[in-house]
Amino acid sequence: MEHAQAQDRWEPGIADARLRVCIWPDYRGISFRDPRSGELSGIDIDLARAFAADLGKVLEFVDSSFSRLVADVQGNRCDVAMFGVGMTQERAAALAFTQPYLASDIYAIALRSQARIRNWDDIDQPQAVVAVARGTLHEAWMPRVMQRAQMVVLDTPAAREQEVQSGRADVFLTDYPFASHLVREARWAQLIAPPRTMQLTRYAYATRPALPRWTARVDRFVSDIKRDGRLRAAATAHGLEAIIQP
Repeated sequence: MEHAQAQDRWEPGIADARLRVCIWPDYRGISFRDPRSGELSGIDIDLARAFAADLGKVLEFVDSSFSRLVADVQGNRCDVAMFGVGMTQERAAALAFTQPYLASDIYAIALRSQARIRNWDDIDQPQAVVAVARGTLHEAWMPRVMQRAQMVVLDTPAAREQEVQSGRADVFLTDYPFASHLVREARWAQLIAPPRTMQLTRYAYATRPALPRWTARVDRFVSDIKRDGRLRAAATAHGLEAIIQP
């Protein structure tokens, strides 16, 4: 637990009794809320709890999403975004990042019972429909790299899954945490991995650029969990040890 005097060194608005953490509650493996029980699980749920314990603060989760990320952080709805935030150039212009703790390439999910798309090269074809979630890095990446397939932008991961299950989309694009968890839980889902690196993106925690002392404290937490084994333990618990960043 941090001493109150240490907390006084942070910027005004941070040194109160709460740690407000933005999460995307649809993010399997990272910050997922079970629709039946309402229980939260994922690596960043575990690590947010660890950070709050380190600080001696009461943890408060704030629902967000990638489409609302910048507005929520800049608008002071939370003190830090902890939901596998990809370190893109666009986000770096509006947010402050810690050092990375995970990294993932792009993956696709298709319907297991279909036969038209069986490997990565089958995706970028004129008749293919590819679903992406609004605000994710896939929305910006696909038009640059896959120019023959049609892109459909949807508001939630559940909508992406429904588009594929219904046959309205052939695949949806996602990352390693979401894809690896979905294929373990959903019999209909087939994982399609790229044959080579497509877009390796590092994930970090995000804060407001106007809070350099607070950002440094969040970054120190990332250093701490790398050094003391808490990052590896949390990653292993959620099947993500393969994408830990040193």
